[in-house]
Amino acid sequence: MAARTDQTTDPELLEGLLQARRGTAFFARKLNELSDQDLDGDSLLPGWTRRHVTAHIGYNARAIARLVEWAGTGVETPMYASTSVRDHEIDFGATLSPIALRNLFDHSAVHLNVEWRDLPEDAWHHKVKTVQGRTVPAEETVWMRTREVWVHAVDLNNGATFTDIPAPVLSRLLKDIAGAWHTRGTDTGLLIKVTGTELTFGDTGADAPLVISGTLADVVRWATGRGISGVTAEQNGTVLPEVPAAPNWI
Repeated sequence: MAARTDQTTDPELLEGLLQARRGTAFFARKLNELSDQDLDGDSLLPGWTRRHVTAHIGYNARAIARLVEWAGTGVETPMYASTSVRDHEIDFGATLSPIALRNLFDHSAVHLNVEWRDLPEDAWHHKVKTVQGRTVPAEETVWMRTREVWVHAVDLNNGATFTDIPAPVLSRLLKDIAGAWHTRGTDTGLLIKVTGTELTFGDTGADAPLVISGTLADVVRWATGRGISGVTAEQNGTVLPEVPAAPNWI
């Protein structure tokens, strides 16, 4: 019997699915390198252990799968009943036994992958709603998952860095973050430049902008609030002694 494959034939969507699946595999590798005792250690996110990160990624897969099911059936199935329910779920998941926590990640990832694989071609354009209330086509679920698995693989605090994340993922992530800043008006006077590229984001019309520059990986790490290493800040031709924190992303 031939293996079942994705029903979509859209090359851009297939490339996105590949990045999401690679990110899931990368997260799985960093998770499997950790012993059961290591799961109790701190992640790179304040207040969260590695258990919290793993639980979040597991329940996130289930939540996104609900959106894919919504797109396929037409029956509304929200990601979560509320953000408080999501937060409670993560806190509960962090108390699971190591084997249960690992199974949560494994099984939820497989379930989401099957939902993506079996979603009919035309259903990818059906509209669903994110937990933030945004109405998006089902194809957006692929990017939603992609950024979660790649960024949180770093947050596991097990040696992964932003340099491990593929450049196309980093570029889109930076574009998303800059877009969120612009929508909130928090990018006023802020200009982001990626060294060695033509990538520029932020307030391009500012007379004397605060210019943040660095490699793509370093700039994205700064933009996500995960460190300032490798990033410089300059204003009016003067390099500042300290790099300011990035505006809130989420």
